[in-house]
Amino acid sequence: MQMNPNKDTQLCMSLSGRPGNFGLRFHNHLYEQLGLNFYYKAFSSQDLTGAVGGIRALGIRGCGVSMPFKEACIALVDELDASAAAIQSINTIVNSDGHLKAYNTDYIAIEQLLKTHAVPKDSTFALRGSGGMAKAVASALRDGGYKNGLIVARNERAGRALADSLGYRWQAELGDECPQMLINVTPVGMDGGPEAGQLAFAPEVIAAAETVFDVVAIPSETPLIVCARAEGKKVITGLEVIAIQALEQFVLYTGVRPNEEQFAAAVAFARS
Repeated sequence: MQMNPNKDTQLCMSLSGRPGNFGLRFHNHLYEQLGLNFYYKAFSSQDLTGAVGGIRALGIRGCGVSMPFKEACIALVDELDASAAAIQSINTIVNSDGHLKAYNTDYIAIEQLLKTHAVPKDSTFALRGSGGMAKAVASALRDGGYKNGLIVARNERAGRALADSLGYRWQAELGDECPQMLINVTPVGMDGGPEAGQLAFAPEVIAAAETVFDVVAIPSETPLIVCARAEGKKVITGLEVIAIQALEQFVLYTGVRPNEEQFAAAVAFARS
């Protein structure tokens, strides 16, 4: 990718436990196509306080926040947008002259995808996970009118708290239930992790479902999505989530909204 950095180039970045290339390629492709003097780089860090302090001190314009930092970053910013305050989880930090304001564009992405894929609102669902991304997904479901939900989380404290806050049930394991929609919001199936190659739900539960949603984006075709496609299920992928939330981050950082053609081209480039 061509770029000619200078003293006025604005930097954007991401913080993730397992950095990938999608955001880097997506943002930099759009910067180049739209003639914007920006550059984007992906990072991980064992020093979250130092990393966020660096955003402020170095004038880094924006930062995408991924697992496992979505909740831990809250105490390190100056202001929460309503999208982040409502669910106490962030995925985006915007730096305006040293003032760090946090947003949650994951919520926006989930909200859009449930509508785009026309998932019936009376669907029963099981959501596996209880972290920051799980909060965004579960909140979008609740606000979208999905009432019959189950939070599946081995962490009883976090799982019960999430379920109780949104009017859903909690269980440590799915047990004998076979919901119509399955949602994985854990690292199960993620490349590079201890559970890579594993299914987030049992094959018989997948076979009984109607819709399968995996927020894991690396790989784009997770074991859960591969299995669901083979069973002929409607699928929603993590790639769709990461693309929409990245678009909303891009707008927050630059003030520019790409058109549909430019967005599609950036997604295709980021996947290549």
